[in-house]
Amino acid sequence: MEAHPEPERRPAGCGSPARTPELARGPNPRRPKEGARALAEFAALHGPALYASGVPERYWGRLLHKLEHEVFDAGEMFGIMRVEEVEEDENEEEEDGQSKRKRPNPGSELCYKVIVTNEDGLRAADPNSIFLIDHAWTYRVEQARRQLQQTPGLLHRMASLMGIEFHGEVPSPEVVDLVLAEMWKFNQTYQLAQGTAEEKVPVWYVLDEFGARIQHADEPTFATAPFFYMSQQVAYTLLWPLRDLDTGEEVTRDFTYGETDPLIRKCMLLPWTPADLLDHSSSTPEPPEGYYVAILEENKEKLPVAINIATYPNDHIFKIYSDVQQVLSHLTHPRFTFTMNEAEADVLYNFSHFKDYRRLSEERPRVLLNQFPCENLLTVKDCLSSIARRAGGPEGPPWLPRTFNLRSELPQFVSYFQQRERRGEDNHWIVKPWNLARSLDTHITKDLHSIIRHRESTPKVVSKYIESPVLFLREDAGLVKFDIRYIVLLRSVMPLRLFVYDVFWLRFSNRPFALDDLDDYEKHFTVMNYDPNVVLKQVHYDEFIPAFEKQYPEFLWKDVQADIFQAFKELFQAACSRPAPMGLYPYPSSRAVYAIDLMLKWDHRPDGKRAMQPQLLEVNFNPDCERACKYHPTFFNDVCSTLFLDQPSGCHVTCLL
Repeated sequence: MEAHPEPERRPAGCGSPARTPELARGPNPRRPKEGARALAEFAALHGPALYASGVPERYWGRLLHKLEHEVFDAGEMFGIMRVEEVEEDENEEEEDGQSKRKRPNPGSELCYKVIVTNEDGLRAADPNSIFLIDHAWTYRVEQARRQLQQTPGLLHRMASLMGIEFHGEVPSPEVVDLVLAEMWKFNQTYQLAQGTAEEKVPVWYVLDEFGARIQHADEPTFATAPFFYMSQQVAYTLLWPLRDLDTGEEVTRDFTYGETDPLIRKCMLLPWTPADLLDHSSSTPEPPEGYYVAILEENKEKLPVAINIATYPNDHIFKIYSDVQQVLSHLTHPRFTFTMNEAEADVLYNFSHFKDYRRLSEERPRVLLNQFPCENLLTVKDCLSSIARRAGGPEGPPWLPRTFNLRSELPQFVSYFQQRERRGEDNHWIVKPWNLARSLDTHITKDLHSIIRHRESTPKVVSKYIESPVLFLREDAGLVKFDIRYIVLLRSVMPLRLFVYDVFWLRFSNRPFALDDLDDYEKHFTVMNYDPNVVLKQVHYDEFIPAFEKQYPEFLWKDVQADIFQAFKELFQAACSRPAPMGLYPYPSSRAVYAIDLMLKWDHRPDGKRAMQPQLLEVNFNPDCERACKYHPTFFNDVCSTLFLDQPSGCHVTCLL
């Protein structure tokens, strides 16, 4: 599997698959490769990753030798020193003229540093001056607790490495919790470039006892980078000097590698160096126009030229070219037929994102398709948060949880978190990737350090976790969280025409809700239909409504749904209120189907009465409609009649706009 690790602490590259905790490595049974040919093969395979990580080419030959022979020779050059921390100012000098320093040190009150112990020092030009650091623990976050509980020796090793006292043989829940909290001061991360969505979830790892003792410096003496050696299918961290060092000089690295903004660096160093950002503004106004222009360029989306609205005779039979199996299997309307020849299609119903609208508009303007230019403004979470501020100001509308882009709004988030902490308000948050579904790589936490470090893996937003959700009483499970999925149909942007399918779908947690056990998936999440080993509770909408009204007799579902539909209208009005790329492009031949997932939370109206406030969670592109097709055979007939025939009457849809 190809690997392209980038320099440490930058957007993650690739690496090894998540391994079980590595407590020892046996001898390599293969015969090592040597010589110029082996180096050429090594460079051809790993050169792009090494260049991306900034590893000087002069080290590559010795690196290959050390990888092939598993040479861990850092002990011949370096030593670990225990440092007594002092409270004096770091510039205050002692009697001998040497300054005392108090360094940020991950973990306990014990402080360590790594120094050069070789009597001849270390020369950066020496081809041997590159070193392998082993990984003591490699895991994905959702696996961490289970591995600490079940892997022999792992909890002891991590507790010792992190300076946590642990006595006895049985894993202590308290020690496990301490390790899970402290690990964010030690974690490093990388991500696979290839594989399934599950395999691409970021991998986290803890360096061994040597690597974990290397401290931060704004002007580091060494660089580090994760490296996946494909021949052995093993990940290491590489360490190499940035300058010559003499005996006694400290080995340091930059924990905020590549970040130049002083305020962002201050935020990123919070896990090790406490800082107060209470006076920094937490306001998050909508980003400027350039933000959206950059997204358009990054997506390589080419906007269409202006075209006239296509018209077809009332008896026209539309030829559809599609790679969406649910469409192929369930669209039976007589006005539609399928073709295997894309060139003769009247309708393109694509599963993947369409990019070249310009060419389509120039060459085949009459062809209809199931996507809108710039619809990522709705379907990507950071963009959704940005455009929603048009409806609610810098803090967003009441129907969207307060959300921050961890890439561009980290100081504002830290300030807001610290303000809430000072006021004693709930501070549970949910960290989500910008563009992944099914709750993948999504984490609930009240640990600021964890949130800050998650920023270093894939691009993420952090949203206020709904601490007071409206719950549903399951007789088999108790009061559980649930979410609701509506299918919305966007017929056009100008004029804005929006429909919602009359049937909605429900998903339930499997365990009673409480603000604890934040890594208990079946307590805090509702997506259960992708794991065959968990219970999937299904309740049809027409069974849910009377059960809901029985549980909450003061709330009629029609009133709750009216508030939900109002939120939908405000969202799409915001998304279409500005020209592309700040808004959806009003391409006359575009149509689209989206799924909007939402929850209800308890709120209070101005008169003090309890209210159920819709909370939109995400908008999904090309949603999975398996349940819709299974229980409502006319689903795609209704969708296509509404969108492509412009005949919503008689279909199970309601016009919102």
